[in-house]
Amino acid sequence: MNEKVRCLIIGSGPAGYTAAIYASRANLSPVLYEGMQPGGQLTTTNEVENFPGYPEGITGPELMVDLKKQAERFGADIRFGHATATDLSSAPYKVTIDGEKVIETDTLIISTGATAKYLGIPDETKYSGSGVSACATCDGFFYRNLKVAVVGGGDTACEEAIYLSGLASKVYMIVRKPFLRASKIMQERVFKNPKIEVLFEHETVGLTGERVVQGANLVKRRGQSDEEQRHIEIDGFFLAIGHQPNSDIFKPWVETDEVGYIKTIPGTPRTNVPGVFAAGDVADPHYRQAITAAGTGCQAAIEAERYLAL
Repeated sequence: MNEKVRCLIIGSGPAGYTAAIYASRANLSPVLYEGMQPGGQLTTTNEVENFPGYPEGITGPELMVDLKKQAERFGADIRFGHATATDLSSAPYKVTIDGEKVIETDTLIISTGATAKYLGIPDETKYSGSGVSACATCDGFFYRNLKVAVVGGGDTACEEAIYLSGLASKVYMIVRKPFLRASKIMQERVFKNPKIEVLFEHETVGLTGERVVQGANLVKRRGQSDEEQRHIEIDGFFLAIGHQPNSDIFKPWVETDEVGYIKTIPGTPRTNVPGVFAAGDVADPHYRQAITAAGTGCQAAIEAERYLAL
């Protein structure tokens, strides 16, 4: 059985919940489906100290609860469910939830986020929120004058290592290849930084520590049967090997870049499909912050209101 709505929001987190707040206040009667991880990536973050309005900081889960409550206060219909298919060929657009129910909508706000890539070692889960992070800008402050490691060899890894060098006493870059993939200027900045030590041809095989990360076990491979083991003492372990935008079900209709980030008209959340907007990390390969996601969620709701008024 199909259901018809004026504004459908797919995905929660700062972008989705903020879009729901603004859409509700504009009397659009939005319906929001929270997805597989209600609240998004911030639900795995212990402390958030850079979101305006919380001078003492707040935990990620608490922040998401506050945003959800605020959206519900203004009448947003927030539901648990996962979008599994879409048909954006013509309006009203159709989104299938959990492979069963079809929602028809005049406007669609995509706020499905992006998932950080991990190495796949069990210790990443064990120390999640206790020394393992995929966002140096979010968590670097907690490692002032401590030793940290950054995994990756691209521009993002170099940027995060340089950023962390302004806070930490020592930054290791763990690079699987014998070279950096980053641009020449980023490489030069890394090599000139006295706080950064690049460990080429190293792979992380495990993390150690009592309750929190205190070290990493590495292997330097010199062939299939020749390897050198090494242990480094660290307090933080940062993944910088990329993010995967959660955009697959929208790709047949909306334009994306080579990675999968949804392309929007610069300065707006508008996609190439009229009435379809993208907000938050699913359309943001650069900043990936809670506050920037919330800002684009606001923009998407305002654009949806304007589109419906045409």
